[in-house]
Amino acid sequence: MTSAEDEKELTLIDHLVELRDRIMKSLIAVVVLFLALFYFANDIYTYVASPLISALPEGTSMIAVDPTSPFFAPFKLTFYAAVFLAAPYILYQMWSFIAPGLYKNEKKLAIPLFISSVVLFYAGIAFARYVLFGIVFRFFISVAPEGIQVAPDISSFLSFALTIFLAFGLAFEIPIAVYLCIWAGLAEPEALAGKRPYVVVGCFVVAMLLTPPDPFTQSMLALPMWALFELGIVAGKMARKRQQEDEANEAQSA
Repeated sequence: MTSAEDEKELTLIDHLVELRDRIMKSLIAVVVLFLALFYFANDIYTYVASPLISALPEGTSMIAVDPTSPFFAPFKLTFYAAVFLAAPYILYQMWSFIAPGLYKNEKKLAIPLFISSVVLFYAGIAFARYVLFGIVFRFFISVAPEGIQVAPDISSFLSFALTIFLAFGLAFEIPIAVYLCIWAGLAEPEALAGKRPYVVVGCFVVAMLLTPPDPFTQSMLALPMWALFELGIVAGKMARKRQQEDEANEAQSA
């Protein structure tokens, strides 16, 4: 007969094998997307950089300081695009791995939170691409000193763009974090609302750490973070009210 320790070890091995398989599936998804997108690498780069290109003065363009940049900059961007596009599938694999260990009420909560987190992450990237980039690049180019020709390096722009995309994608997850804190009973909505002045300062501090060192870009991140914090409080109040109603119904049934 198999001892309890052997059964426990077998269970652990099974979990590790499953984790390995799901990681491999995620990596395969990224590779497949990358190979599918690689042919369009230059088009993807042009699409991401178009707000900067359109803001440049007439007769100027972006430059490549490093001789390898014309190849590696679009290559790198395409890889990150593949990762971003594969994010829902990767998160699904994570969810499938941890779901068997969750209670029924936790699963009921986790599914909408999973969908919301993906949507908010993409919304943050879209906000950066379609709102922030156009405003920021036009502003910086307009304040360039006289006699200075603005010709951004493609690698420098890529580093800037990826940093901004990640910062805004993560920042837009704030409502999920606030909602979970309230749902789990770690904080009350009124208590969080009372700390609003500290949250505003914290948003600007985080924006200062995540974005380039200029107040304009930092404000473009800090203000949405504050608004998303308020949205999280509203959603948390609704969740807390629903919890209280459920508890009252259970008490009446008992």
